[in-house]
Amino acid sequence: MAEHLLFLTGKLAQKPLRRILDEINPEFEYTVHELGLTVAALMTADMIRRRLKDCFGADRVIVPGRCRGDLEQLSTDMGLRFERGPDELRDLPEFFGKKSKKPSLDRYDLRIFAEITDAPRMEVDAILRQARDYRRDGADVIDLGCLPETPFEHLEQSIVALKEEGFKVSVDSLDNQDLLRGGRAGADFLLSLHEHSLWVADEVAAIPVLIPAKHQDLDSLDRAIAGMESRGREFLVDPILEPIHFGFADSIVRYHETRRRHPDVEMLMGVGNLTELTHADTVGMNAMLLGICSELGIRAILATQVSQHACKALREADLARRILFAAREMGSLPKQINDGLMALHERKPFPYSLAELKELWQAIRDPSFRIQNSVEGLHIFNRDGFHSATDPFELFPMLGVEHDGGHAFYLGVELGRAQIAWQLGKRYNQDEPLNWGCAFENIDAKVDPHIYKPAGTTLKKPDKDNQ
Repeated sequence: MAEHLLFLTGKLAQKPLRRILDEINPEFEYTVHELGLTVAALMTADMIRRRLKDCFGADRVIVPGRCRGDLEQLSTDMGLRFERGPDELRDLPEFFGKKSKKPSLDRYDLRIFAEITDAPRMEVDAILRQARDYRRDGADVIDLGCLPETPFEHLEQSIVALKEEGFKVSVDSLDNQDLLRGGRAGADFLLSLHEHSLWVADEVAAIPVLIPAKHQDLDSLDRAIAGMESRGREFLVDPILEPIHFGFADSIVRYHETRRRHPDVEMLMGVGNLTELTHADTVGMNAMLLGICSELGIRAILATQVSQHACKALREADLARRILFAAREMGSLPKQINDGLMALHERKPFPYSLAELKELWQAIRDPSFRIQNSVEGLHIFNRDGFHSATDPFELFPMLGVEHDGGHAFYLGVELGRAQIAWQLGKRYNQDEPLNWGCAFENIDAKVDPHIYKPAGTTLKKPDKDNQ
């Protein structure tokens, strides 16, 4: 027997809701019930509790996405499951057509090394605070970066303190003595050894990351790999990613060639030479670089957050690895899995056309202002008029709120948000903050059951047969 869904709505949305449900031809039975209010977005859980007298034999109740209140408590009180639908009616087909196929982001197979680049100049407590922040944003290993000709007298103390808090630790240095000290203090990884410094690995249990003895010299990397394999030791390999215009394209080729030569070795890519040394938004760079890692079976990256423009690089990499893992497991493109990497733009920024908004306006009978965007610009309307512009300053003289400071302030804030959203191609929802994806963790935003939540997830390493 088909599931029966009850849709609660308002007067203005009742006909469009029925039309969209008819168009998607759902596999469930449904009843549309107008709850006695004009605008569906004004619905609250308390209002539903007071006004809903008949559930029409429904198995579930779908309320508008902007419905406020505690639906869990409402479900308990009424003995029937209530859940929020999408904010916009136009998103109902995707809500139902893709909901059951929405992949989980709980799994990934790429380890993030997060480098604390100024560790020698930081006190142990400061190192621990930064490590906790990095772990919150998705780091699996805390990398202590050593600086040339800079003493790191508290290296051992820092490693012990990090290990006591459950961190995996790597030490990154060009000085073999730093690496020896780090390995003897309990570091899990050493960055980096080459064919002439493999003796360090013989002295400690830490897993080395191997690099070419000279840049671009893959033959020397082959010899280092052979040396570690003869020892029967675990290791990672990093052919070195170069900055743009200083060998970037050739370095990508070297990663590909290393994988061709060594199909089964574990590899690491240091992504900071691109994210830190390119003045462009890092979210797209991380998605692209981790896409290369996903294709080549590179299961570790070294990431940094030194430059201010790269201050969210860890969070971006964490989400990217989860999306790409899900896409690879499904054998699909990394599309329509999670929108958190689209910080500046959205797939469907304008749910309604100007004609549809004017049709909605003609049914409004109250003085409350509604603000919506379309491709053409910003629109604000109530029973007294419909006004459009691309600059909020053009709209203010038409609104009649010159003597109502509170109302003017509210409309100014909302129209400012609407303008930013229109300029960038983002979705604007009145009374809600703009969604900046993983670039900003908005604690006041409405909880989305599919929203990305970073860190705290067990790393999943797939079988080699499934790579």
